[in-house]
Amino acid sequence: MTGFSFDKEKISINLARLKKGSNVFEVVIDSDAAVAYKEGNAIEIRDILKAEKVFSDAHKGLIAPEHVMRDVFNTADPLEVAKIIIREGEIQLTAEHRQLVRDRKKKQIIEKIHRYGVDPRTHAPHPITRIEAAFEEGNVKIDEFKNADEQVAQIIKQLAPILPIRFEQKEIALKFPAESAGKAAPVVHRLAKVLRQDWQTDGSWVCVVEIPAGLETELYDKLNSLTHGKLESKVLKTK
Repeated sequence: MTGFSFDKEKISINLARLKKGSNVFEVVIDSDAAVAYKEGNAIEIRDILKAEKVFSDAHKGLIAPEHVMRDVFNTADPLEVAKIIIREGEIQLTAEHRQLVRDRKKKQIIEKIHRYGVDPRTHAPHPITRIEAAFEEGNVKIDEFKNADEQVAQIIKQLAPILPIRFEQKEIALKFPAESAGKAAPVVHRLAKVLRQDWQTDGSWVCVVEIPAGLETELYDKLNSLTHGKLESKVLKTK
């Protein structure tokens, strides 16, 4: 049985492919959605598939027989079978799209290291350009099928001989004068985790926040601008 087909000379398609014994099952996918689904994100299967069909050879348009799917997966529902193929199988990306996914995840990882990591010698964040240079020097490889958070710890170990990095959290006490407290509160809640807070009888606001050490400078810059330099702050703890 055949369905629509794809001419490999005219179009490049991204597939998820699973081999079970002598049987091959393929689905045509939106690669970004499929990678995100494989990472564990909640995505509707119909938003992943380019066609709600299971193929034995997608390029030739050969549809997998229902009785074979039923024998292998205990269902012939193409949507249910597609979920299994994407979760358990191999996502076959075009070379161009594979590189796009790697580049995007590399950027996410570098941004995370910059925002949350510091140089343990100075307790200051590393500039993004320095982290990028360390990635090149260390020949860091990005796994396009693992989410950024899963890869950070291993990459930091790999970078350690080139660029010492430690993830630190700081507890900081902040006090805002009455005239800027109302504006400051939502900004603080957006940038940091508020551990304790108290509104004073004079309208001022005091709080203790927890924030990644790499964001400390950004926090001060935004709050000092908001309070016109009248922010009072004190680092209580680094952990």
